[in-house]
Amino acid sequence: MWLRDTGTTLTTACGKIARIWQLAHHNDKTTLSAWAKHYRNHYCLDSEIDDLKDGTGLSRCDYLCQYVFPDDTAAPGPSIRAGDFAEILVADFLEFKEGYWVPRFKYDDKAVRNESTKGADILGFKIVSTDESPEDTLATFEAKAKLTGKPANRLQDAVEASAEDFHVRKAESLNALKRRLIRSGRRNEAMKVRRFQDKVDRPYHEVSGAAAVFSESAYDYGLLSKTDSSTHPNQGELRLVVIKGKDLMALVHDLYRRAGDEA
Repeated sequence: MWLRDTGTTLTTACGKIARIWQLAHHNDKTTLSAWAKHYRNHYCLDSEIDDLKDGTGLSRCDYLCQYVFPDDTAAPGPSIRAGDFAEILVADFLEFKEGYWVPRFKYDDKAVRNESTKGADILGFKIVSTDESPEDTLATFEAKAKLTGKPANRLQDAVEASAEDFHVRKAESLNALKRRLIRSGRRNEAMKVRRFQDKVDRPYHEVSGAAAVFSESAYDYGLLSKTDSSTHPNQGELRLVVIKGKDLMALVHDLYRRAGDEA
């Protein structure tokens, strides 16, 4: 609802077009609470919090803030929060705007809350029929954030990370996702992932993506236009996405605060 296509684009140094989206959030308590729950459940299902906190002597909020969510002040917690926010936002973009199936297992599997999870940031799937089709699509996206400080070309960083996904991290991330689905009893969904593990024998369409999320104070159109994706191994199927919004780091902290307080 708050993520809007601005209708404008950015042309990069190599002639690639990036769509520009606006995250037009505002102080709507009902929507913010629903969004905070959505974020909380990436890290810990509401149905599991009481069992998980049992033995710690902590309230739900304190358990989440001390054991689960990235720290709000101690480095590198805030940057991990920003990165997780960008990844979840782009995953939502792929699912709700682009119609992909986007499994969400990455954050509840963290052993250390102030670290990023390894592997491709976001995997999205489109399966056109019950029979395997070359028109089935795997989308592998990288998302980078710049929510505070001076402008930086995080779109270029996302492009370079996406190139690494194409050759190495994609296969590892598909394998990890399938294992998590099997272990959680979601075997039918695991078989959907299996369909994309052997492109030679079971061809499919492959989309790569690089997304950058900015607070408006850190957004620089001219700097982003210098992005060069000419050496990307899937350059012909590389999609570039830019999302910007006002005071996004404040929004991030508010979402985590609500996620804890309202658990």
